[in-house]
Amino acid sequence: MSDAVVVKLAPEKLNLKNAKQFLSEVEPFLNRHRTQLVLDLCQVRYMDAAGIEMLLHCLARAMKHGGDVKLAALTPPAAALLELTGSDRLFEIYEQTSDAVLSFSCFLPHAMKLPAVRRSLEKTAIGPFPWPPFAAPSADTQAPEEDAQAA
Repeated sequence: MSDAVVVKLAPEKLNLKNAKQFLSEVEPFLNRHRTQLVLDLCQVRYMDAAGIEMLLHCLARAMKHGGDVKLAALTPPAAALLELTGSDRLFEIYEQTSDAVLSFSCFLPHAMKLPAVRRSLEKTAIGPFPWPPFAAPSADTQAPEEDAQAA
């Protein structure tokens, strides 16, 4: 029989202050043998480097004890930052919290959110992202100053 899966709801802001507080809440679970932790990010509207660092710390600590941390229900701001930092490649990410929980007991290849993260970013005002990052604008794209001078 497998161990219980713990689901923790992340706060709306994952900045330095809130990330420390949230870490103190999940730390007891991270120190267990074979921890199975799902972090539900459905409320996260703002996340900075401290939030990313906290997520990575949780993953490293869980893996040290033979466990895993999975992310679920990412908001577009959280998904964007995870993608920009490359941290999204380190986590299993699911659209639904329930799918992340189930993934600890069985493999759910179609439930993983990886393609959906890009689709959700493309629907927001902050996407789609150019690849490679910082690519030179194409000939059909004008800088805002050029648009203003043309008017």
